[in-house]
Amino acid sequence: MSNKSKKIMSYRYISLKEFGGPEVLELEIKENLPEPNEGEVRVKVLATSINFTDTLIRRGIYPDVKAKPPITPGYDMVGIVDKLGFGVTDFTEGQKVAELTVIGAYSEYLILPAKQLVHVPENVNAVEAVSMILSYVTAYQMLTRSANIKEGNKILIHGAGGAVGSALLQIGSLFNLKMFGTASADQHDILRESGCHPINYKSEDFVQVIRDLEPNGLDAVFDPFGGDHFKRSIKTLNNKGKLVAFGAYNAKTQMDLIKSFLRVQIWNLTPWMPSTSFYSIGSWHKKRHGWFESDLKKLFVLLSEKKLKPLISKTIKIEEAKEAHELIEKGGLKGKLVIKMNN
Repeated sequence: MSNKSKKIMSYRYISLKEFGGPEVLELEIKENLPEPNEGEVRVKVLATSINFTDTLIRRGIYPDVKAKPPITPGYDMVGIVDKLGFGVTDFTEGQKVAELTVIGAYSEYLILPAKQLVHVPENVNAVEAVSMILSYVTAYQMLTRSANIKEGNKILIHGAGGAVGSALLQIGSLFNLKMFGTASADQHDILRESGCHPINYKSEDFVQVIRDLEPNGLDAVFDPFGGDHFKRSIKTLNNKGKLVAFGAYNAKTQMDLIKSFLRVQIWNLTPWMPSTSFYSIGSWHKKRHGWFESDLKKLFVLLSEKKLKPLISKTIKIEEAKEAHELIEKGGLKGKLVIKMNN
């Protein structure tokens, strides 16, 4: 163990002892650092983001997480390799790494399999880099792998002012897409700066707006809301267009999530409707890790070249996780919430 690690014997983390509201998140301290086994790496976490998905996990309704409390939330992280387990040769201590953890990242230290880690360029800021892992990989894969968009295509982005929405806007502008986005009025200037036509979801009917402006329909629509909202989104598409669903923000229970997923799957079997798919980064990460690593590395390059600039709403301390979950659930945040640790 390095001299630095010898001096640090305890670390802080967020514990979720039962499913529920933000109040169930508790800051705890462990007296000893975890030790990596063969093929594992101990990572000192620099940054982890707080996402709407984390609130679903906290409530116990996120289908990709089967673990029961006590658990530590935290869907993604950027950190520094702190100690190598036996047999790990692809990394050295001090290297910056990233991973889609799904759970566990609200912690100052954690153990991860070395084969899952992705190198992070040293010239990339940790707070901006962590924004690439969930939001930008989601956006990039939905655009390029789910919807197979081509330069100049026309798309609609729901929740365009949020973390994934702003990532879709930035990546979409690199493809010269014609973009429409639903958002609250106070986010419309940001959308316009990205070359997106804003639609006020509170006062405008997005279906009618699209029919008026694009009577032949759109090539793709990206919808995180679920339920009947998906039905209305399909109405904006042309015959060869595609609905990419990537969540169910309006879901109250796990059954609501499952119903939204099944509805999209059934629609895709209906030949007279536009095609549909349900994107889940957790599932894709598990089944197609090679895609995840390849796409994340491309995004890190674009970030280092300043072709992408993630919108950071706020950086917070680990002890503010409870308040951050409350902010996420209220909605209306402009960009990403990030926990900075070990600075």
